[in-house]
Amino acid sequence: MPFIPIVDLQKQYFSLQAEIDAAVLACLREAQYVGGKQIQELEKALSNYIGMDYAIACGNGTDALQLCLMALELPPRSKIIVPAFTYIATVEVIRLLGYEIVYADVDPDTFQCTPETIDAVFSPDVKAIIAVHLYGQTGNIAAISAFAKQKGIFLIEDNAQSFGSEKNIRRNSLITTSFYPSKNLGAYGDGGAVFTNDASMAQKIRKLANHGQTKKYTHELVGINSRLDTIQAAILQVKLKHLDQFIAARQQVASWYDDALNDIASLHLPVRSPFSSHTFYLYTIRVRSDNRDALQQYLFNQGITTVVHYPQPCYRQQAYLQENFSLMNTELLCKSVLSLPLYPEITKEEIQYICKHIRLFFENEAASKAM
Repeated sequence: MPFIPIVDLQKQYFSLQAEIDAAVLACLREAQYVGGKQIQELEKALSNYIGMDYAIACGNGTDALQLCLMALELPPRSKIIVPAFTYIATVEVIRLLGYEIVYADVDPDTFQCTPETIDAVFSPDVKAIIAVHLYGQTGNIAAISAFAKQKGIFLIEDNAQSFGSEKNIRRNSLITTSFYPSKNLGAYGDGGAVFTNDASMAQKIRKLANHGQTKKYTHELVGINSRLDTIQAAILQVKLKHLDQFIAARQQVASWYDDALNDIASLHLPVRSPFSSHTFYLYTIRVRSDNRDALQQYLFNQGITTVVHYPQPCYRQQAYLQENFSLMNTELLCKSVLSLPLYPEITKEEIQYICKHIRLFFENEAASKAM
């Protein structure tokens, strides 16, 4: 029986081994582990890749969100709208900085906030929106940007899962990403970045990420220590050159899944948004909520790894609990989503094996009900 992980980072390393090893060895020889030239080279390459004027590398994607909120200097206890269906980091930084979380529901097809779900929870106390680009594509960011502009509030885009879905971005929002190892563009440790087209904002965020310093021992702002290390920057430079190729491979894998699973009535396959290309960081299906967990266990027994992204709404987590609160689509998704293995190096034969067993599960279920 084969074993198929949700992601296989070894295979990608082996495909790039000569380039990666050379880049790391150069860092070791130069012995500039913090603030080396590779940081500036990566920032330039990143900004060129997505077409924004400034990229500021930092310690991780969560720090990137925190740096954006710190830079905005919102009034104390400001309210910030965020999707309830997201990874906890998105709401974590709001609470850490003393702001109030306002949960918005999401679209059940694209898994993201819409202008309508945002408007439904808007109040005059809201000072910012964090829009999360989930699973590999963006939402209707043009409409959300227009909403934010109309209301005179700030927009931050959490693009940790969808880097590469857009290029030539000419918006006034702050955009963050993560270089967590499993991401489309992943380091071999933690890493993140902030993107902006505003020169003064870029300078401010750069200071905040380096203890609020303009130069060593001169601190103008209360900042944090959030620096990408030089070795990770060197690795990311290598991988960035191959990113479009990796994304094309992810899209091919998604099409294999689509072709093999599109006639199973109990499944809802990923929807391609008209507002974005889809990089397929994750291939996340929706399963009838009464058999999602049974399907996951069955696949596990066949050597197939799957993950639920995400099993609970943020507002049901103990640290962020809101009593007597519920959002219909968020609750639906938490009970029904299931992410299948997807990475650029996965083979068509492995996808066929996965899909064969998904089909067998539903055939067996139908047969047992017919008895």
